[in-house]
Amino acid sequence: MEKLNLPSFQTNIRNKNDKTEIFDIFRKKFVVLTPEEWVRQHFASYMVNEKQYPKSLLALEYSFKIQTRKKRVDIVAFSPNGKPLLVVECKAAGIPINQKVFDQIARYNMAFKVQYLIVTNGIQQYACKIDYNNLSYQFMEEMPSYNELTE
Repeated sequence: MEKLNLPSFQTNIRNKNDKTEIFDIFRKKFVVLTPEEWVRQHFASYMVNEKQYPKSLLALEYSFKIQTRKKRVDIVAFSPNGKPLLVVECKAAGIPINQKVFDQIARYNMAFKVQYLIVTNGIQQYACKIDYNNLSYQFMEEMPSYNELTE
């Protein structure tokens, strides 16, 4: 897998039925190790180890509906009372972060209405804060820590 611009972490990788799998500590199971999964696992680990997000309050590959269509978002961070606080969209390292990716996470956020959106391909990461009162958004220097979200 490609070297990412994220801290390394302890992984458990195996080969099974001609597929490479990684153990997902959040979903508590082995999942197929795709380039996007590699980014998702690294970024979730970064959230826990560097930004102090409680592991128990992160959901990976979280299913939700937009109208009647079932969708999945890569990572959602929740408050202790179960309210979504932040949504992350992960792409494989070779996928450029462009307007199409931002449009995707904005559509997903219609279901969540969170204040913080993150887009990453493991090389680049963009964080933005939504201001619903002024119908605007602002890019941030870096992703907020969990404590910053819950203050």
